[in-house]
Amino acid sequence: MDLAFLSSTLVTLLKAVPTSLLLFSLSVLCGGLLSLVIVAMRVSGNWLLSGIARAYIFVFRGSPLLIQMFLVFYGLGQFGVIRTSFLWPFLREPLVCAVLSLALCTAGYTAEIFRGGIRAVSPKEIEAARSVGMSGFLLVRRIIAPIAFRHALPAYSTEIVLMMKSTALASLVTVWEVTGVAQRLISQTYRTMEVFLCAALIYLVLNFLILQAMGLLEYSLTRHRRAVPAAVKA
Repeated sequence: MDLAFLSSTLVTLLKAVPTSLLLFSLSVLCGGLLSLVIVAMRVSGNWLLSGIARAYIFVFRGSPLLIQMFLVFYGLGQFGVIRTSFLWPFLREPLVCAVLSLALCTAGYTAEIFRGGIRAVSPKEIEAARSVGMSGFLLVRRIIAPIAFRHALPAYSTEIVLMMKSTALASLVTVWEVTGVAQRLISQTYRTMEVFLCAALIYLVLNFLILQAMGLLEYSLTRHRRAVPAAVKA
């Protein structure tokens, strides 16, 4: 195995890591914010809002992400109203289209994950909070949201990892992230195995760091569950 080629390939691919991280960060942030709106509609009790949220989740969970990305990248430009709008300078950029499609897709999955977390909140805890005068947004902020997020975090961490791996699809809409650069190197060198091994190593390291960060977050949020009562210590 040519170690010199591997090292030069690794250096080249590492230069594309910031683009992959930008795709990942923006899509997770935008998708997370959108998912909060969707899950609020889903559990609102209003049949119309809940129906819209159900339809959104069904569409974006039931269709392949690759097709969604192609529809955003190639399809939006087919509408004259979009080409003449103020959004067109942004929507014609491959990076923006990739972030938009990734965010729309992950929002559907994340909304269902958060809904599962909300359903895991014990009614007794809500009743206890209401008994001391909490209601409305205060109840959500102090009781429902923290508990629901702790329950949803393990599943959400899996979705976060999947989003990092999904950024590789952006290469198909001409975004030169790690996979896109790897494919370009392969077309130049015809050394598929070595290039993809380097790309896989980069994704493994990135996902390892993400999982470690999510693990630390989960540890900090569940510290009270590991606290040993003083009576037990004695």
